[in-house]
Amino acid sequence: MTARVSVVIPTFNRGATVCRAIDSVLNQTRTAAEVIIVDDGSTDGTAEQLHAKYTDRVSLHVQTNAGVSAARNTGITKSQGDWIALLDSDDEWLPDKLNQQLELIDAHTDCVLCHTDEIWIRNGVRVNQMNKHKKAGGEIFNHCLPMCAISPSSVLIKKQLLDSVGLFDESLPACEDYDLWLRICADHQVHYLDHPLLIKYGGHEDQLSRKYWGMDRFRIQALTNLLNNKNLTHHKRQKALAMLGKKTHILLKGAVKHSNDSLIDECHAILHQYDLHKPDEAPLNTAKANRDATDKQPPQPEDPAC
Repeated sequence: MTARVSVVIPTFNRGATVCRAIDSVLNQTRTAAEVIIVDDGSTDGTAEQLHAKYTDRVSLHVQTNAGVSAARNTGITKSQGDWIALLDSDDEWLPDKLNQQLELIDAHTDCVLCHTDEIWIRNGVRVNQMNKHKKAGGEIFNHCLPMCAISPSSVLIKKQLLDSVGLFDESLPACEDYDLWLRICADHQVHYLDHPLLIKYGGHEDQLSRKYWGMDRFRIQALTNLLNNKNLTHHKRQKALAMLGKKTHILLKGAVKHSNDSLIDECHAILHQYDLHKPDEAPLNTAKANRDATDKQPPQPEDPAC
């Protein structure tokens, strides 16, 4: 029996690119059962544009702005398919993407998630990915810990899996995909097509990675949620704790440098809760004293990552 695929495209003020994304779905060599667009409160006329252009070819849902996670979750909740394919409204599928993924899941009945390689376009120019962004299949939990290892626009996910692990965490303003892949990959292997079936466009001002500084703040939140709520094996728990410690120490260094007292306290609270202090690290009650001493030193160039 042919798998029914529901495509979910969240969009917010991307009237200039969303039609390209939708057209790339409608032009697939193997069609989806439904295409669901969730307009997350756009103010640029996106909804009117889509109503006029696509009539009954897509299902359009308009909601008050609540963020990309809420928009994706709305689409997933309304979907009728056995499989969910996600596509961000600034990205584009290559014509045979769905066909190749469906052929893979037909051949691997144990598959619950399939993702693909991708082409990166930044400011109109194709760029090569660094090794740290290299995608993989199989048991990839450790590979998922440093940063997001699966692109949302590339995935085909069994809907039953989302019923089991939950949807995107709407409390995370960014790194919500990182959080979901960790929850999935803690218990499941994934399949991977090692050739590009997706074009990811970047460099525009409304990308979440540009909107929020210190993206590791949200990865730290995802890691603490995972450690608190997931029954991990000993090995995976130790790996997650090590990554939590590494990211929290880096964030703490930036917080001290920029005199962010509340973030200093948050970082120390995490390090204390999970016993992640380094042997030579200053105790909690001297954090601000050390910060004050640092402030007396000559000013240093700002770290753009903080």
